[in-house]
Amino acid sequence: MKHAFPRSVKSTETLDLYSERMILNWGPNHPATHGTLRVVLELEGESIISCDTEIGYLHRGLEKLAENWNYNQIVNISDRLNYCSIFINNVGWHLACENLFGIEAPPRAQYLRTILSEVARIADHMVCLGPNCVDIGALTPFWYVWDIREQAYDILEFVTGARMTTAFTRVGGLAADVPDGFEEKVRAFLPEVYSVMDEIDGLLAGNRIWNDRTRGVGALTAEEAVSYGWTGPCLRACGVPHDLRVANPYLAYDEVQFDIPVGENGDTYDRFFVRVEECRQSARIIEQALDKLPKGPVITKDKHAVLPEKEHVYNEMESLIHHFEIVMFGPKAPDGAVCYEAVEGANGELGFTIASNGTNKPYRMHVRAPCYYVFAALPRLVTGRMLADVPATVASLNIIAGELDR
Repeated sequence: MKHAFPRSVKSTETLDLYSERMILNWGPNHPATHGTLRVVLELEGESIISCDTEIGYLHRGLEKLAENWNYNQIVNISDRLNYCSIFINNVGWHLACENLFGIEAPPRAQYLRTILSEVARIADHMVCLGPNCVDIGALTPFWYVWDIREQAYDILEFVTGARMTTAFTRVGGLAADVPDGFEEKVRAFLPEVYSVMDEIDGLLAGNRIWNDRTRGVGALTAEEAVSYGWTGPCLRACGVPHDLRVANPYLAYDEVQFDIPVGENGDTYDRFFVRVEECRQSARIIEQALDKLPKGPVITKDKHAVLPEKEHVYNEMESLIHHFEIVMFGPKAPDGAVCYEAVEGANGELGFTIASNGTNKPYRMHVRAPCYYVFAALPRLVTGRMLADVPATVASLNIIAGELDR
């Protein structure tokens, strides 16, 4: 870079000390990138003249790995996508598998998947909201939302035995039923969600500093958001009421009532408070699903895809052979079948495309990751803004590198 002051200057020359531009690498190790992201900024003073993004720092080849794992094993790959709301990833993957196999999980499994997906959604939103506050300088709200995140993970651990990498769904249902005390634990959690969301509203909605740092920052119009392929809370913050749980209902979402929160300006402020309201709606969904939770099995009895009951394995040769084949090789999908199934992930439309060649492993698998499309719009959001607006904007987008890079 040139020296700010040349060693010799003729008396007739005029120095423009403010015209020099600087290239700033923000990430991939900067904590405010919220993951291994690289943003290259061209600055003139503190104004952003241009911006470029670079991904690939967490690329693990998950789609290629899936070609070598059977359909049940791949649930562990889905764990490593958006690792803040893992249960939703698990559900998305196995809904795609069930579409491919032509089977359906029993009603109790559908309702439990719905409840645990919404618990995971609340946890994910907390991971977005809390650090977003910290990046802007508002530390107090972080402690409120992080407590909710911990309680959500406590529920997931209570059911699955793991706080994050749950891997609890299976082709045709769930690995096991929920333990005793599950309903009481979840019902005790919901008033805490409502209370903390009210606290966040009181702390930030009318706060002058918060409004100055978020209103009009990183704004995108509805038309632009659609053209970039945005989905989820970021799209709804732009005023587009699109939600797959309503547009294309799955699980038990068509059996419950909830609203779709939308914003007006598509800025950091709207993205933040759309997620706040979504947490309230998630709590509404959970309450209704608990009220309607049916009894019965949590996995289908389809012998081509699911392990037989232990009692039959111990007493019937056919069931023993069937058990061995499913454990050693996994279920086989129909030859030539292709499917696409998507769920409303915490960040938007999370979709899985599977192509089968008749074996126990996918011939091809592709993930439609919502973060990929959201991150692509970052140059549009920050160009022309101040440097301090970058962490505020990135945090409101909730980019998860595991899902972005795959």
